Amino acid sequence: MKEDTLNPEAMLCFDVYTLQQAFGRLYKPLLDPLGLTYPQYLVMVVLWEGDALPVTAIGGRIGLDSSTLTPLVKRLEQAGLVTRTRDSEDERRVIVKLTEAGRALRLKASDIPACVEAATGLDRRAIADLRAQLARLRHAITSA
Repeated sequence: MKEDTLNPEAMLCFDVYTLQQAFGRLYKPLLDPLGLTYPQYLVMVVLWEGDALPVTAIGGRIGLDSSTLTPLVKRLEQAGLVTRTRDSEDERRVIVKLTEAGRALRLKASDIPACVEAATGLDRRAIADLRAQLARLRHAITSA
């Protein structure tokens, strides 16, 4: 008997999608006190790593295009966490910088990774191995 390839139980995309939804539910109570959504948190994490980045660089790190990222960054700006300025050398580029409030938020968010790690039930080695597998999978899919 031939396997039904359209069976959700046999499709990797269903597992990835439901895992993404589970991560969203996990992060929500951790981010609500900070006033951040999960995508906003990802932007902030990228900026905490390296401030003053073009929108395109942020999008490249988190896999969002500029048209999706721009309204998200505007909301962060309205919240007083970032500023947006045009690049003096290339007016088409928008540079996003953390404000003092945005930098201060990093300390308030510092426990979130440990909370998420604990919720996974995986040790650091298992997480590192899984991340390596996911990176290979992402590379294979984007290269296809």
